[in-house]
Amino acid sequence: MFKKILIANRGEIACRIIHTARKMGIATVAVYSDADRAAKHVQLADEAVALGGMTAQDSYLQADKIIAACHETGAQAVHPGYGFLSEQAGFAAALETADIAFIGPPANAIAAMGDKIESKKLAKAAGVSTVPGHIGVIATAEEAVKIADEIGYPVMIKASAGGGGKGMRIAHSSGEVADGYATAMREAASSFGDDRVFIEKFITSPRHIEIQILADKSGNCIHLNERECSIQRRNQKIIEEAPSPFLDDATRQAMGTEAIWLAAAVDYYSAGTVEFIVDGDRNFYFLEMNTRLQVEHPVTEMITGLDLVEEMILIAAGKTLRHKQIDIGIHGWAMESRLYAEDPYRNFMPAIGRLSLYRPPAEQTHDDGTITRNDTGVGEGDVISIYYDPMIAKLCSWGCDRNAAIGRMQTALDAFTMRGVGHNIPFLSAVMEHDRFISGNITTAFIDEEYQDGFCGVTASPARKRHLGMIMAAAAYDEMYRLASLETAPTHPRHDDNSNRQIVQFANADTGAHDADEDLEIGIIRANDGSFNITAPPEVETNIHLVFDRDPSHPRLHVVLTEDGETSEYLCELWRQQDRWHLYYRGISLCAHVRAPHIAALAHHMKLVERPDTSNMLLCPMPGSLIKLFVAEGEIVEAGQTLCIVEAMKMENALIAEKRCKIEKLFSGEGDILSVDATIMTFAAAD
Repeated sequence: MFKKILIANRGEIACRIIHTARKMGIATVAVYSDADRAAKHVQLADEAVALGGMTAQDSYLQADKIIAACHETGAQAVHPGYGFLSEQAGFAAALETADIAFIGPPANAIAAMGDKIESKKLAKAAGVSTVPGHIGVIATAEEAVKIADEIGYPVMIKASAGGGGKGMRIAHSSGEVADGYATAMREAASSFGDDRVFIEKFITSPRHIEIQILADKSGNCIHLNERECSIQRRNQKIIEEAPSPFLDDATRQAMGTEAIWLAAAVDYYSAGTVEFIVDGDRNFYFLEMNTRLQVEHPVTEMITGLDLVEEMILIAAGKTLRHKQIDIGIHGWAMESRLYAEDPYRNFMPAIGRLSLYRPPAEQTHDDGTITRNDTGVGEGDVISIYYDPMIAKLCSWGCDRNAAIGRMQTALDAFTMRGVGHNIPFLSAVMEHDRFISGNITTAFIDEEYQDGFCGVTASPARKRHLGMIMAAAAYDEMYRLASLETAPTHPRHDDNSNRQIVQFANADTGAHDADEDLEIGIIRANDGSFNITAPPEVETNIHLVFDRDPSHPRLHVVLTEDGETSEYLCELWRQQDRWHLYYRGISLCAHVRAPHIAALAHHMKLVERPDTSNMLLCPMPGSLIKLFVAEGEIVEAGQTLCIVEAMKMENALIAEKRCKIEKLFSGEGDILSVDATIMTFAAAD
């Protein structure tokens, strides 16, 4: 067995590998770029070696530096995690030449499956179902259009060396094929150093379901059932679960069998994942094989009880599989939510910044038997930069069935507090409460279909908004109580005294505007034990009892609200900004003034905030690099014309003209690094 291994990666996966290595009594070596000098994985490892450079190209992708670090520290093996060098056959071969074990599959298997064109040919030869398409390199945009016309629309343009949603475009017409071909090639070259693309039929209403396999060097191979990964944005997974709510046992076994056939065809060993697209009739087609540990591997671990990192290390050390297929069952249900530094309200554009507050829920087994797990590689005060993938954490839950796993995930997301960086928790919470998701009726088109105009948050039902308004009023009243002396604070009902009445005036967070018809008037009394008795409206005798637990230094608020014997529990974020209270709960964002009636009556006299007019400006929607500028000052552009391309986290984002106009002034040029809302250009009326 290895005594010391090096982890050729960063972030949460590096921390995850260190955790298992420590459990196995194996020493660890971390590597890091200049940007990651103080990163969590560096602090956790027994040793750390600097690679230099800020970008991945200058650090984590430098195979010779990784090998030199092994020699320097005496590391006997390298675990590549996922991404970076994990699927580079040349890296695995170089390690073998240097007499360093690669904790992964053999180089020939990586090469065979890493090329999406060749892998489809191998899969077809091995008897694996494949998607109809053109299995071959496409040389020109004209050839791409001709092939797509023959296959029939829609089609998927995919990078041969691709993965993680990069270098992929869906096209519904010949014009979209030509544009998508060029974009996919550029993304592929930028992300993988290989600009080859191919085209295949796009399966409508598809589910993305994958099979996890384990194989050893003696030819033994098993599958660990499936993961459902259909909730995706920009072809990248954000919610995964195991098992799939769609598969029956016969389809599960058939998919597992074909995954094993494919592994045998390339003499595969280590952990690997065979990805399939599944249509509404449970027909399944091979997509690709990922010759590495998957981001979503925790959900498989939680339903099987296996530690996949441990299994990979044992296999790399020459051990035979410890489990047979008959040993592998499905125990309960697991969910994974990927927490990204991105703005779901701006089409999931990446975000950067410092985590001024980072408080994940505790990892534990709860009283009801459910489990919370959080794989993360950051801590409070860390910076999310433009150099690497914006994933912050992988929040996981387990329950005895799917509803229990969803319920635990909902609560875990409620308990996750982050400040300083835009994040996607509001969207993840919204999905976890969405009726269609809860029913299991999902496809890879879920986000496009359910949020056609983009994610704009969740609109609270009248009953929930009423409860949340009461919570805001109680918090405001509690603050007034704490500021006042105990002798003057009201502690018993006095409905003839306005001090017991509060008006919650829900307002627009940006302008302060409010609709008087939505005002919530309540009577509120704070008891000696800190709980509240509420009547709403004040003249109606209702029995509402509210208890909250709040640390004034932390925005998280735990509330138990009982109305007519029915109890509701809320774990929400609440904070005050000047004279307004802000509350967030499961995708719902509320802003309100809490005022005494005589002050609330004067609210209509208050001047509203006027937002600046930016309609004549093109503002950068995300932090990134301006890699292509297609227009010049004075040029007339038409609606729908591409103005420029901004690259963020290796993903290209085309910015489009919304109407016919003239380019008045350019404020940015190609190669510039842009922040969110940086002005790229301004417009004037067309002549």
